[in-house]
Amino acid sequence: MSSRSRSSVVVEAKAGARKVALLGAAGGIGQPLALLLKMQPLIAELSLYDIANTVGVAADLSHCNTTVKVTGHTGQESLAAALEGADLVVIPAGVPRKPGMTRDDLFNINAGIVKTLAEAIAKHSPTAVIAIISNPVNSTVPITAEVLKKAGVYDPRKVLGVTTLDVVRANTFVAEAKGLAVQDVDVPVVGGHAGITILPLLSQTNPAVSFTEDEAAKLTDRIQNAGTEVVEAKAGAGSATLSMAYAAARFSESVLRGLEGEADVYEAAFVESKVTELPFFASKVRLGPNGVEEVLPLGKLTPFEEKGVADLIPVLKKNIDTGVEFANK
Repeated sequence: MSSRSRSSVVVEAKAGARKVALLGAAGGIGQPLALLLKMQPLIAELSLYDIANTVGVAADLSHCNTTVKVTGHTGQESLAAALEGADLVVIPAGVPRKPGMTRDDLFNINAGIVKTLAEAIAKHSPTAVIAIISNPVNSTVPITAEVLKKAGVYDPRKVLGVTTLDVVRANTFVAEAKGLAVQDVDVPVVGGHAGITILPLLSQTNPAVSFTEDEAAKLTDRIQNAGTEVVEAKAGAGSATLSMAYAAARFSESVLRGLEGEADVYEAAFVESKVTELPFFASKVRLGPNGVEEVLPLGKLTPFEEKGVADLIPVLKKNIDTGVEFANK
C-alpha cells in the first residue's frame, strides 16, 4: 500500500489556488487555524506571521503532507514579505481574554496591533480580502476601515469581521435543544460580536423550529455569553481558541470559494452596511470575486428580536465610534 493511500488528509491544490497570510499565526487561535488552513486545497501558499515563534510553527506545519506551501515570517521587518501577493489576510493577532475580562478590556492592546497590521496591509496587499478576528471586532473592523481610507485603498467589500463563531455556536445549541442533526441547522446571527450586540434570529432558523419567548431569551443569552462560558471553563488557561479556529477556517474557505466565482456562498460577517442606521452591522452576506457581493436584509423579526435590535444599536454604535476615534487619534 502506498503512503498516499494510507493518509486521509492529503489534499491537492486546486487550479487558481491562492496565497493566504495569517497574522498572529503562533497564538492560541493562530496555530490550530494554521493547521486547518494547511489542509485547504484552495490555498497554494500559507504565509505565517507573528512577533515570535513563527518559524517553528511553519517548520512543524511544513511536515504535514499537503500541497500547501508554508512560509514563516517573524517580526515587523518581515511583515511586508508575509503580505506581498496575498489574496486573503486573516488576522487573529492580539491578546486573549482572561477570566473577568470583557472584550472591551482588550481594546487598547488589540486596537494598536490591528492598526499597525492594517497600515502594513494598505501598503503591501491593498487588494486582499481582510478577515478580522482580533477582538473587539465591533471596533477593530472600523479601525481597519479608517486606516485603509487614509491610505486611499479602502474597499468596503473586502473588510470583514469574522462573526462565524456566533453562528457555529447558535447552530450547535439549537441542534442540541431540538434534537436535530447539527450539520443541517443554520441560524442567522446579526448585530455585532460582543455581548448583547450578538443577536441570533431564532425565528429564521433553517429548518424551522419554534421556541417560547422564555426559551428564546435563555438560548439567546447563552449564545451571547458563550465566550465567557469557555473562558470560565478553562479557568485561566485561555479563551475560545479551538472553536474560533474552526469558525475562522470555515469563513476563510467560504471567502476563497467566493473569490473563485462559486455561486451561492454565504457567511455571517461584520461589514459596512445599510441594513440599519449604523455604518457597520453583522449580517448574512453573499461572497464572491470581489469579497462581499451582497448584504442580506434582516427579514421578518419577532417582537423579541425587534427589541433585541433596538437594544443592541446604542451599544454597537459606541463600539464603532470608539474604533473610529482610535484610528483617527
